[in-house]
Amino acid sequence: MAISTYKVFLMHKASGSDSYEKLIDIKDYPDLGGAPEMLDTTTLSDKATTSIPGIQQMDALAFTANYTSADYEKVQALEGKEGDYAVWFGGTENLGVVTPTGSDGKFEFKGTPSVYVNGAGVNEVVGMTITFAASTPVTKASA
Repeated sequence: MAISTYKVFLMHKASGSDSYEKLIDIKDYPDLGGAPEMLDTTTLSDKATTSIPGIQQMDALAFTANYTSADYEKVQALEGKEGDYAVWFGGTENLGVVTPTGSDGKFEFKGTPSVYVNGAGVNEVVGMTITFAASTPVTKASA
């Protein structure tokens, strides 16, 4: 069964902790992987090109969020420091409070974040982008 993007969370494991906590609320998330580069194996005897998969291509992981001074400073304090991050799908809701559970999947990676405020125009919400330089592949955590 398909799932909605409602209750998708950007998570962070605080230094010295074994558990994840929600970093900030996000508006979108990037592809959590990428296609491998194709290595050409074509010979002069082949009628069509042939290839084998090479190294997986992974772009920077960019998330967008609504700008608040507190959220900006929270991410900015992590800049230049490698940490454990994850995207969790699924949560519970009780009396209007949403709690991340990752019940529909947890995708983890190590990375170094940076943050900047996005440009905007008249009558728009101010946004920010959090970009991670991933130092490990994004992997689905075992249940």
